[in-house]
Amino acid sequence: MNQSRILPFYMAYPLPMYYQQEDSVTRDLEYLQQMYPAEAKKYQKIIDETLDRIDYEGSMIYDEYPDKWQIYRLTQIITDKIKKSDEAQSPDTDWGRTTEFVQVLLSYEIYKKRHSNRNGILKF
Repeated sequence: MNQSRILPFYMAYPLPMYYQQEDSVTRDLEYLQQMYPAEAKKYQKIIDETLDRIDYEGSMIYDEYPDKWQIYRLTQIITDKIKKSDEAQSPDTDWGRTTEFVQVLLSYEIYKKRHSNRNGILKF
């Protein structure tokens, strides 16, 4: 009998270890998102709500190469929502930088949606 061909039990079924690795990636990501500044958390919430509304099969967020104009338009829609909610709070906001910041967060959230399956597990 050839001893080199015998696999230990844990190596015969490596799939549970795969899910543990993905679970640690998800936990790590959620932990790092908790460390966002308060303003970024507020923007991320609005972005997530907007993306949930357009999250369907065939949506532009799942295109192989999303159109830059559509991403820009979605950024403007989200920025307008932020302006409406922030109108009374901060009149001296630099909306150019806010728009750029929202676009970065939006791109990241689209990336997360594109690389996660329906169970919420990220696929890298």
